[in-house]
Amino acid sequence: MASSNPETSNGRYVFEAKDLNLFYGDFLAVKDVNMNIERNKITAIIGPSGCGKSTVLRSLNRMNDLIPEYHATGEVIFNGINIYDDDIDPVEVRRHIGMVFQKPNPFPKSIYENIAWGARKVTKYSGNMDDLVEHSLRQAALWDEVKDVLDQSGLALSGGQQQRLCIARALAVKPNVILMDEPASALDPIATLKIEDLLQELKKDYTIVIVTHNMQEAARASDFTAFFNMDEDRAGYLVEYGETTRIFTFPDQKLTENYISGRFG
Repeated sequence: MASSNPETSNGRYVFEAKDLNLFYGDFLAVKDVNMNIERNKITAIIGPSGCGKSTVLRSLNRMNDLIPEYHATGEVIFNGINIYDDDIDPVEVRRHIGMVFQKPNPFPKSIYENIAWGARKVTKYSGNMDDLVEHSLRQAALWDEVKDVLDQSGLALSGGQQQRLCIARALAVKPNVILMDEPASALDPIATLKIEDLLQELKKDYTIVIVTHNMQEAARASDFTAFFNMDEDRAGYLVEYGETTRIFTFPDQKLTENYISGRFG
């Protein structure tokens, strides 16, 4: 995916959503999204249940395309290219924009093969696989815990370890961006903090976008926050977007303040 916009491809923004509308059949799920996502930062998407947070997240790598009735209008510019152009291969998009889901989903394979399988299948990696596995597990802060049991099933790990294994698996195909849909919601507080600490390390090399229901997590872990709500027709829309410290201390919109303070949602 060659890029054409210097500011997007090399500069401040990795994504630019322009007049983005997301549909399931005739239902408008999310409307009129305009937002720029900063490179090498963590952006949190927050909002009440049903406002389209995950739909927005999955629109950034066309994961929603797997749902037959889904379609989108508008643009998502990634590194200078509109990923919704007719000649863009969604599979190639997902190679550059990885995804980590809410529930850890290791393959029913060894820890080693969880990392190696994707690299072989997706990127046709032909280098030293041992080195790639080790590097990916180190990036995910998991190497020291599993280096002596790489032939053990990934399903035998704890929930927090499984989620870090899934992160390592995503990193092994060398994406530019990592999308995370509530990556710590199924984890205990200690495992959650490990994931949050890991995100701070990963943003040095990657752009990260997370969906979270946890206001404390958004405040702790993210650099930017996008707050979505829904209108009377249940269409999600972007209420406010900006630096997390400002959104959580001096939001521009009363609705944002009410949500963050727990008055609704």
